[in-house]
Amino acid sequence: MRRACQFVLLGIVSLLGETAAHAQVSFYTVVDLALRNSTPVRISAAGVQHAEAAVMESIDAYKPSVSVGSSLGYSYGFPVGQPSIYSVAAQSLAFSFSQPDYIRSARAALLAAQLQLRDTRQQVILDTALDYIELVTLNQQLSALDQETGFVQRLVEIETERVNAGLDSKVELTQARLTGAQIALRRLHLVDQADMVRVKLAHLTGLSPGDIVSEPQTVPAAPGIADPGGIDGNTGIKAAYASAQSKLYNAFGDARQNNRPTFAFGLEYNRYAKFNNYSEYYLRFQHNNFNVGVQITLPLFDATRKARALGSGAEAAQASAQADQLRDQTGEQVLRLQKNITELAAQEQVAELQNELSQDQLDAITTQLRLGSGPGGAAPLPKDEQGARIRERSQFVDILETRFQLTQARLSLLRSMGRIEDWAKAVPAPRP
Repeated sequence: MRRACQFVLLGIVSLLGETAAHAQVSFYTVVDLALRNSTPVRISAAGVQHAEAAVMESIDAYKPSVSVGSSLGYSYGFPVGQPSIYSVAAQSLAFSFSQPDYIRSARAALLAAQLQLRDTRQQVILDTALDYIELVTLNQQLSALDQETGFVQRLVEIETERVNAGLDSKVELTQARLTGAQIALRRLHLVDQADMVRVKLAHLTGLSPGDIVSEPQTVPAAPGIADPGGIDGNTGIKAAYASAQSKLYNAFGDARQNNRPTFAFGLEYNRYAKFNNYSEYYLRFQHNNFNVGVQITLPLFDATRKARALGSGAEAAQASAQADQLRDQTGEQVLRLQKNITELAAQEQVAELQNELSQDQLDAITTQLRLGSGPGGAAPLPKDEQGARIRERSQFVDILETRFQLTQARLSLLRSMGRIEDWAKAVPAPRP
């Protein structure tokens, strides 16, 4: 029975371990789900479909549209309509000076929509990657704060004993309790922040917040940008210029509608009823009627079309200026991110040295406590050891925050240069 119970317990532990493992979501899986389920990507994909339909519509203007109808009815007196049993009509645009420009405009708009979709995908990758890495960082910080909380609790116990023994003043105890309260407040803030990050990832991926458990080992290494390059790969800028080109073609088409003829093709067949009195009023009335021809329209004066052409030209100029503005802003952003990366790398080095110093101080105090002596013959106290451990954990939490800020700046720089997707698809190097 005892052996059977052991097997049952082992099975339960194994099952729980498998459940926890299945609950974890890798970095690549989160990014893939976000690219398929996020609302920005779906909106941009619908924009591409709309642009494709616009291209088809502009080309299909040359294809005949065929319709079938009937206006069968009784008539009395002089005929006032065409009582056709059925009619077949077909019409299409034969030639227009403006339609080729409208087709070019639709194709440029389609290119803009496709580039915008790629740019949206890159933004979703950036948002998802930053949220995932932030969640990993927050979990590491919470783990360090939990350790720091244990050290503070031990320090409070030591100070309480020393105050009761009259060795320390109550100020030392209050300071230790204040440190514990500050750590608890910081931990509460990090827990709330982690919950918000999980909700954001849930909205991006379609998962529930409780199912998002990060796997730090699946995150690719932070990109080292030795050659930043330019902004030629930024798809957002390309989409803006393609949109401006589309509006320019549309303005050309609107301008060429004035003082230029338009040719339209038309075909119609009608089968008139025999029981109406058309034969009493029309000489040589017949039931089968057919006509085909070309309609030519020459607009001599149309104030509405002229105003529309002026508006289209202004809209094209505005779109071109907005594309230039986006290019300049992106260039400034790239330069600012490069400067920030340099500063954050220096801050990371300072934080690492501070943590290394606090670790060395902790090792020195631990050694002195073990040997029972210190500098000048005075041995450190147990409260000094706890204080050193608290400082070391606090410095470690600060390092994690600085590293995340540096990663955030580097990924934002990759996003501005249009290279974030290549980094996200990279396979993480195995960790020792």
